[in-house]
Amino acid sequence: MVFIGSLQQLGRAFMLPMIVLPGAAIFLSLSKLPWAYIGLPGMEGYLVAASETIFTFLPYIFAVGISLGLTGNALAAGMAALVGMIIYSGITGTAEVQIEPTVLIGTLVGIIAGVSHERFKSLRLPEYIQFFGGPRFVPLFVSFVCLLFSIGMINIAPYLQKMLVELGEIVASGGGFGVFLYGFVHRILVVFGLHHLVSHVFWFQIGGYETEAGQMVYGDLPRFFAGDPTAGVFMAGLYPTMMFALPAIALAIIHEAREDLKPKIRKTFLYAALASFLTGVTEPVEFAFLFVAPYLYVVHAILSGIIMWVTYELGIKHGFSFSAGAIDFVINEHLATRGWLIIPIGIVVGFIYYFLFRWAIRRFRIPTPGREEGSQLDEWAGDIPYRAPLILQAIGGKQNIVKMESCITRLRLKVSNDKLLDVNALRNLGAAGVIKLGGGQVQVVFGTYSELIREEMIKTIHRDQAQVLFHSPMQGRMIPLDEVPDPIFAGKLVGQGVAFIPDRGELVSPVKGKVIHIYPTMHAIGLLTPEGLEVLLHIGIDTSGLAGKGYFNALVKEGDEVTPGMMLIKFDLQRVRKESKSLATPMVITNSDLVHSWRFAPFKAVKKGQSSVLSVVLKERNGGGETQ
Repeated sequence: MVFIGSLQQLGRAFMLPMIVLPGAAIFLSLSKLPWAYIGLPGMEGYLVAASETIFTFLPYIFAVGISLGLTGNALAAGMAALVGMIIYSGITGTAEVQIEPTVLIGTLVGIIAGVSHERFKSLRLPEYIQFFGGPRFVPLFVSFVCLLFSIGMINIAPYLQKMLVELGEIVASGGGFGVFLYGFVHRILVVFGLHHLVSHVFWFQIGGYETEAGQMVYGDLPRFFAGDPTAGVFMAGLYPTMMFALPAIALAIIHEAREDLKPKIRKTFLYAALASFLTGVTEPVEFAFLFVAPYLYVVHAILSGIIMWVTYELGIKHGFSFSAGAIDFVINEHLATRGWLIIPIGIVVGFIYYFLFRWAIRRFRIPTPGREEGSQLDEWAGDIPYRAPLILQAIGGKQNIVKMESCITRLRLKVSNDKLLDVNALRNLGAAGVIKLGGGQVQVVFGTYSELIREEMIKTIHRDQAQVLFHSPMQGRMIPLDEVPDPIFAGKLVGQGVAFIPDRGELVSPVKGKVIHIYPTMHAIGLLTPEGLEVLLHIGIDTSGLAGKGYFNALVKEGDEVTPGMMLIKFDLQRVRKESKSLATPMVITNSDLVHSWRFAPFKAVKKGQSSVLSVVLKERNGGGETQ
């Protein structure tokens, strides 16, 4: 599992250099416009040159991008990768046999630079040469490694070049079944965030094509844009899945949702469907059923492979620079072979997926969003700064984060202790899924807002504010304080806070602190946090008269120290429900004048002791307690 965790980091690193490819595709498409008719006859040549230059320097882009991706954007690693590629090009350029840098070479140099930086960034040398220690040692070390590597490549490059071409021919000889296997494996690896690794081999390594200028290019993607009529096999079949199959699943989820939840689910999944159709970002839809019905995801992976097989048999060849969405489909259609067939195929695929998933959801009672307590996807882009501190707490606090990165749809973390993660709280805060890969490597799927979430979390970590973070005091449902059926609490005359409708007769401490008061009937308890906040927990409304044995039983006494999740009071849920006005249990800060700002998690179901239900920022930093 540690090995898989390292691979997912490498898979994420591949995404950084790939973000430049859409630019190349757009330039090439724009070059086809009639520029001469509007008085710009030279524009076509400029656009073609811009596109070709990106592909020419693609090995350098991958080297620098991967080194930065592996090191959290360490400049020393990026410089080392660039210098390494320059050395490689300079030395291999002197060989009798023509050797050109490839994406494979760029990838290897990027990995060498990234790994070297992580290994030597804290290197200590004798004081008189310490200038070359630490990160400054990395470019020097990588330069020597690339020197030796380049000399070796002069001898073995002709054999490697021949091997790549032959490997492409072997894969091609596998016919439709080989394409099916690629499609199936690609979708399965999406679960672990490793799909970029297998795609990298097929898109940038396998198969060779010599351009009219005599330059060799390798891989399905560069060959497609270079004009190779045989390229596009490993990309065309992804279009029906991303443009039609995944949106169809989203519609099935919407139509199978409960009527009371359908408006919210419709809004959320229409956005997810549109993202998949336009850009090929599929995780928001796939992760909505992955964790509640993994067997259905396997069926989805098999169907994806079959779709690729069908496109292969029909002779369809299409490509993309970013992903198989409608934007890339339109931009690159002029380079495709029989690309128009993707539309009718996609429509048929959409119908198959829609009816299959509606039947499966209903037949097997799959708890997709909007049906039961399944994975939740919320539309809360404008709420990201508001929830960042709560997400940080659910991850275990800043002290639990070793490294934090993000890709298009995932927050990729390395944590000190993955047991400190509150998966329930993360789902409550909008995560579609949480994947633990071992070795402290964790992925939290937040959809296309992952990068914004990471930025806000970094701001929260660096912001010098005293915060007090609250856990849920009971299992049940969190509600706004103004929904409590009591004018004193709803009017916030006692204090500001939230309330809960319990499912069990247990009340636990939401914070670290001390018990300062227990009411005689034991229906309410007061806590004092180290920051000076006075927290009142009041079980039910109009329960002060429920004196007598069996209603409430306090398990702590005044003066006791408590921690989050520690049992405070047990009560007879059924008797209290029957003999009180309401089970609503307010949790309020009675001295709210100490609070500068409030942050509330979504008002929905919570678990007992669940983190990240409430966060307050104090007017003055007093230190202590569970703060960040």
